[in-house]
Amino acid sequence: MKKVYKTRLIIAIVVLLLAILGIYGVFYSVKFFDIQILPLVQRVIVDFSILALSLLIGIIILTVLFGRIYCSTICPLGIIQELMSILFFGKKRKNKYIKSYPIKYFILAISLGILFGGSATFIRYIEPYSYFGSALTFSIVGIIALLGIIILTFFKNRFFCTNICPAGTILGLISKFSRNKIYIEKDKCISCGNCENKCPAGCIDSKNKKVNNETCIKCLKCIEICPKDSIKYGKELKEQIKFSIQRRKIIISTAVLAVFGSMIKTGIIIKDKIAEKYRDVILPPGAESEERLINTCYNCNLCVENCPTKIISKANNEFPTIHIDYKNGNCEKECNKCSQVCPTGAIKRLSIEEKQKTRIAMAMIKKENCIECGLCKTSCPYGAIIIAEDGTSINAEKCIGCGACKKACNTDAIEIYAVKKQSII
Repeated sequence: MKKVYKTRLIIAIVVLLLAILGIYGVFYSVKFFDIQILPLVQRVIVDFSILALSLLIGIIILTVLFGRIYCSTICPLGIIQELMSILFFGKKRKNKYIKSYPIKYFILAISLGILFGGSATFIRYIEPYSYFGSALTFSIVGIIALLGIIILTFFKNRFFCTNICPAGTILGLISKFSRNKIYIEKDKCISCGNCENKCPAGCIDSKNKKVNNETCIKCLKCIEICPKDSIKYGKELKEQIKFSIQRRKIIISTAVLAVFGSMIKTGIIIKDKIAEKYRDVILPPGAESEERLINTCYNCNLCVENCPTKIISKANNEFPTIHIDYKNGNCEKECNKCSQVCPTGAIKRLSIEEKQKTRIAMAMIKKENCIECGLCKTSCPYGAIIIAEDGTSINAEKCIGCGACKKACNTDAIEIYAVKKQSII
């Protein structure tokens, strides 16, 4: 067990590298982003599949068996914080035991309440995977958030993971009942404080010889540095497990449930109202409608980076989530990459055949600019352009709004218009 920390750290670094390669589309690592917990929770809700549910159950089982190993080995933002901590402090840093603050339960209640009400507009700005993706794709919000978390790491190490992150709070609650925990054998412990000083999560109280397994991220560093081998990872002894109902916990639990219930109603209101103030934009196939995309997209920008023709744009002042801009090209007929990489279900997973039948926009010909050159007809992969004696026209029954004709046109005679809701032709 003395080498388990280094082994776990090496695995975490490999996972981080795979995540970075996946974000930039160099190597999409075996659906790696499908196991990011909050995006996965949402995908089960909005784009249900047996695979998504199985992955979610798998993460829950992993946590029940091993505790919050997810936070130290699978979460890219968590791994970045660990590496920053090592880089900043090396062996010099001394940590102290950090209380578990109730505020994290209210953050979780707000996040999940609004999400279950139908909108991801709050969770988008606090979820670790979103921060990671948007920061690596140079979005302002993501960069600011990542810098803020790194600064927080400087002062409080993994405080974001243990007392703010909603994903961490979910896993922490499950970890309280995990089979394998970090615990201290009191008869061996000499209270040297090494474990507390080096614990990045601040979950070890060396004075009282206790470990808070709810906030423990299972980095396993304490096992490596304990001089008396008194810190164990496994099934905790029965005599050490105590269960008590405290009035304070009942009050907090009741308040959290009340907030969760009120936030569901808030989420329903947001879902119905948020899309009204934005102009019509063209969305990737599978997004269905502006209202749905705004309420489900995390702005991780994975689809932006993985789009081969780079027509998917990031959120901006005109539209709060990703959308299509045909200035750079067109939507390729044989490509469904965006729907395959989306981990949240914001873009539904479409087969190539389904994607080719999904109308995302409509092309219109501006007669005053058209010189009847026929380039649009030869470039249209769906055979939707008709050239007749009275001029060029669009067959509305075949056009899906892919933008190939607009790309081919040299006289700006074609305009692509968004549809209110995507449909199957």
